[in-house]
Amino acid sequence: MEKVLTLVATPGGLTAGHIATARDALREAHASVSPPEWLAENTACDLLFTGITADFADAVVRRHFADAGVDLFFQPVENRRKKLLIADMDSTMVTGETLDDLAAFAGLKDKIAAITERAMRGELDFEEALRERVGMLKGLSADALERTWEEIHFMPGAHTLVQTMRTNGAHCILASGGFTFFTGRVAAACGFHEHHANTLIVADGHLTGEVATPILGKDAKLRLLMEGAGARHLPLALTAAVGDGANDLPMLQAASLGVAYHAKPLVRESVAHKVNHGDLTALLFAQGYKAAEFVTAP
Repeated sequence: MEKVLTLVATPGGLTAGHIATARDALREAHASVSPPEWLAENTACDLLFTGITADFADAVVRRHFADAGVDLFFQPVENRRKKLLIADMDSTMVTGETLDDLAAFAGLKDKIAAITERAMRGELDFEEALRERVGMLKGLSADALERTWEEIHFMPGAHTLVQTMRTNGAHCILASGGFTFFTGRVAAACGFHEHHANTLIVADGHLTGEVATPILGKDAKLRLLMEGAGARHLPLALTAAVGDGANDLPMLQAASLGVAYHAKPLVRESVAHKVNHGDLTALLFAQGYKAAEFVTAP
């Protein structure tokens, strides 16, 4: 079966030297390698190869790129373009953690952000940590939700990733351990078909310090992936997922193209595909899209 190595760098950062290094490493491992095909000049390139497995190719090539500033994807060519995308929101589709940003209006951002960081690293139970953080916001005016939204920034490539996959027939789902107040707006802005998250309880114009149950955590994200694929009669080979925290790990490990995006150490170490340097368009290059095929608006 033919495999492909995709090399992705920040714009203009991929050189002929990088490609030569990868080709030489593959050949030394007794792979047959085709000439490079640019997906975006000096940014993303495909190398098709046969003769060795994708896992073995990863092991022999990646060690040459430890400090190169290049993201590497090794996978079969077959089923490369995915038909289902499950994406995390916080620190994935948007640049920050919305709960931490909301906490700033209660003067608690640093305290709550420290708990968030530990939860995303897998050091705390996600559901317990969520309840603790939301409880600390009891009495905060609901107006703070709107003010938080006004300060949200989208991750580079967020709109392009969703719009390009959607235009090419993929079903796109936003799945967050955050809150529906934000996922609904992020989903609408990017073009997701649906969104799932937790619900903050508000009474008399203020947060009650409670979150509705059941809480959407790692098991729910995995279930959304499985149910989304099943409803569309898709094999997991046609699924993609992207996230950065420990609560994303089960869905990333289950998806064929499960990408740890500028992720916490535990997550980076536990999945095959990772973006440590590029933006979200790296997921499109990994699927073989050329930059000329990118869709940036609905």
